[in-house]
Amino acid sequence: MPEAPPTDEGWFVLHDFRTVDWDGWRDAPEHERDRAIAEGTEYLRRHEEVTDAEEGDSAVFSVLGHKADLLVVHFRPTLDDLSRAERQFEQTALAAFTAQPTSYVSVTEISGYSTPEYFEDPESVEDRLREYMEGKLTPDIPDGEYVSFYPMSKRRGEEHNWYDLDFEERADMMETHAETGKAYAGKIKQVISSSVGFDDYEWGVTLFSDEPTHIKDIVYDMRFDEVSSKYGEFGQFYVGRRFPPADLGAYLEGETVPTSDGDESGHPHGEGHGHGHEHGSGDAHGHGGDHEHAHGDDSADADDADDEDVDIREALADMDIYAGQPHGEDVYATVLYSEAETDELFDEVEGLRGNFEHYGTHVKTAVYEARNRDRSAVVSIWDTQSAAETAAGFLSDLPGIVARAGEESGSGFGTMGMFYTVKPEFREDFHETFDEVEGLLAEMEGHQDTDLMVNVEDENDMFIASQWDARENAMAFFRSEEFSETVKWGRDVLADRPRHVFLA
Repeated sequence: MPEAPPTDEGWFVLHDFRTVDWDGWRDAPEHERDRAIAEGTEYLRRHEEVTDAEEGDSAVFSVLGHKADLLVVHFRPTLDDLSRAERQFEQTALAAFTAQPTSYVSVTEISGYSTPEYFEDPESVEDRLREYMEGKLTPDIPDGEYVSFYPMSKRRGEEHNWYDLDFEERADMMETHAETGKAYAGKIKQVISSSVGFDDYEWGVTLFSDEPTHIKDIVYDMRFDEVSSKYGEFGQFYVGRRFPPADLGAYLEGETVPTSDGDESGHPHGEGHGHGHEHGSGDAHGHGGDHEHAHGDDSADADDADDEDVDIREALADMDIYAGQPHGEDVYATVLYSEAETDELFDEVEGLRGNFEHYGTHVKTAVYEARNRDRSAVVSIWDTQSAAETAAGFLSDLPGIVARAGEESGSGFGTMGMFYTVKPEFREDFHETFDEVEGLLAEMEGHQDTDLMVNVEDENDMFIASQWDARENAMAFFRSEEFSETVKWGRDVLADRPRHVFLA
């Protein structure tokens, strides 16, 4: 009898698809439409904030095509939580203008194909890998703007029957499948959920990406793997784009969503929506049950610096910290340190900034002052790398410039945590926590120094710069329990989502 792989289950998942009665919407009195928008927005907002359960996550997407108009995705610890979320929607005035053409119920899952030792003795597995796998069971919804959902099963035909194959043969095919997915690291995030006994197919696959063609490419490439070509059976595909609850009215009025003012950050779905847990999507080796997956979010250790960079970006992303894309950033920062008087430096920067603001690629230029040492930093952020490099040329002539971040002589390896915007009421707590972490850093192997620098124009805006002897020393810190705990704490005190920039 073929051996079944062990599995572990986590949060339950509901894909709630809705169609809108557009005729009824157009004919409804304005006050009814206003009420529907208000109640629908509040429902979506409260569920994204998970006020209905102790843990989880939710998101809303506009769906293209005739099969649905809206998709609301819920992750919750129990089936009862999902049931309550579904029924609470029906209590809103918006529900009267919608129908539910389909839905999908499943539960997040990992399996023993790639790491059987995790199921035999979890404590024997490397800490980072164990935490990564366990993160798959309690995921946040990934940040990718575009979503694709489809259900699938493994074939049980007379000629090709997946469940008649030996465990080793199945594991080999899954490993080959995972290799295909590795080419999409940094491009695709996935959530794999098992629906065996819950719904019509055996698994639900939800893919997330900031570029919709990446979704097409990975599904196409994987169709040629034997595990799909011979043994994969697929249901209907749905594709959509995420938007914030505040844009519900714009969506119903036919506007493009997300709108630029959907939330304070301008990001289509906010930049910091964690709920007290790390999110994971995919599996460290691309394996989840007997399902076709490995969709590009592999985080296995690599031998060269490029793979290590991708690896740590993925690890930070799982803690809801933006760390750039594998082959480029969405913004480019140049940072120069100065030993001049801060007031003198600021006066000079203010003049340059006035010129920078004439360019559409300019994002921000500001002066920051170190808390615990006599130096300041000029940070200039741009949409393109060439613009940032040009700005660096002008900034290098500022008074007292002693170094450019990442180019200090003998500095080893630098990291920079940016966009730490602290809620005003937590500013002093943030400083105290940084002092505690700084004490821990002083005892870590390979640590040189770390500065907390504060924007001279906005005391709630800060960045953290660190220098290490080598890359591996910095990576050890980012994988540490202390860093993970600090990040979890930071979700409550930060007003925006932090980012980390890795400097050569």
